Amino acid sequence: MRLCVFCGSAAGARPEYLALARTLGGLLARADIGLVYGGANVGVMGALADACLAAGGRVTGVMPRALIDREVAHTGLTAFHAVESMHERKRVMADLSDGFIALPGGIGTFEELFEVWTWAHLGLHAKPVALLDVAGYWGPLVGFLDHAVTEGFVRPVTRRMLLVDDDAERLVARLRAHRGPAVDAVLAPSER
Repeated sequence: MRLCVFCGSAAGARPEYLALARTLGGLLARADIGLVYGGANVGVMGALADACLAAGGRVTGVMPRALIDREVAHTGLTAFHAVESMHERKRVMADLSDGFIALPGGIGTFEELFEVWTWAHLGLHAKPVALLDVAGYWGPLVGFLDHAVTEGFVRPVTRRMLLVDDDAERLVARLRAHRGPAVDAVLAPSER
């Protein structure tokens, strides 16, 4: 199994963000789950990759050439894919992965999360999509998503597709056990 983890190239304002990234990286290695991520050696991304590698894990980075040129690429990974664009980066990361986790990050992380969740909603894949919360980082977003359900813009079945947990080990177990909804249940005109 390989999991794609979306996360920030910044460290964030709280030490808990880097700590959780390190915890998840070590957990993935010990569980023999390969890590696929954006390929950077800085911020939450760098902490995640370094912890996975230090615990003997396999780490695959995917990065557009324009960012490699800015010297943020991690040079010690198991595998590295240099791609031409952000669109290609997301496609390659998705193709290499059996599921997705978002750790704290900024607009790039948000965009990656929402794209793979949308793909699941449209039935383009049945891979699990999850938020790993730390220090309440994802709480406001989860509240807004629940509001979008109440207001009739997000279907409950679609909202249920996004797993949320604040415990890395429990979330990884949930991802391993996940079975996505049937495409017709997601795309059906009436709620199931």
